[in-house]
Amino acid sequence: MAPFLAYEDKGTKASTPLPLVLIHGHPFDHTMWVPQMAAFSPARRVITPDLRGYGASPVVPGVTPLSTFAEDIAALLDSLGVDRFILGGLSMGGQIVMECYRQFPERIHGLILADTFPAPETPAGKKSRGEMADRLLREGMRGYADEVLHKMVAPYADADVAAHVHRMMTGTPPEGAAAALRGRAERPDYRDLLTRVGVPSLVVVGEDDAYTPVSDARAMHEALPGSTLRIIARAAHMPNLERPDEFNEALAAFLKQADSSS
Repeated sequence: MAPFLAYEDKGTKASTPLPLVLIHGHPFDHTMWVPQMAAFSPARRVITPDLRGYGASPVVPGVTPLSTFAEDIAALLDSLGVDRFILGGLSMGGQIVMECYRQFPERIHGLILADTFPAPETPAGKKSRGEMADRLLREGMRGYADEVLHKMVAPYADADVAAHVHRMMTGTPPEGAAAALRGRAERPDYRDLLTRVGVPSLVVVGEDDAYTPVSDARAMHEALPGSTLRIIARAAHMPNLERPDEFNEALAAFLKQADSSS
């Protein structure tokens, strides 16, 4: 059966080292991981899907909860014959990683949580996400993309990086983005789950991230047993694109640790 999700799959298909699966955030697509695909696919398999409603994957209007995104990831990896893997995600992608660990922890042998947070939505946040979903359906993505670009990446970010981020945002179907916003508003509380994680974990955050500040990353690091915290200087919400060398250095060190423990 053909996989539901569009995806990119690069690198060796050998059983070791374990494949690296990277989940993009909102409102992006799998191309946000281009620097990591380039850096790590020569030595290991790297799989980067487009979530439903994003990129080249099918658009499903309505409400898409994090549990559905996680089920899609499991089904994709089943179709690719990938049973064990290291899983990472940024922002909403990080919350999907937590949901994946809740659903099928036995398959995951390392967690990368980038610029994300585990707490449930507040009443004000639910209202705000619902209003934004309505706005995107009414107006499209461009106005929103223009407004948030320099929170997604820092105002001092490389112009080509900012342009890439803006293209991803404006290329996202509003129906898919709205469905994810509504689903994310109803997400569970993952804070207790983090205290029970039994695999190596990396928490990484941009020093100037306004959406998920360093304080959120420190709290996750303290909750996760034996985790590593890396703060990327001169980066906002997307350090993997803004400072790819520093991000990849942190990721390489973590993968070495995860490979030895698996």
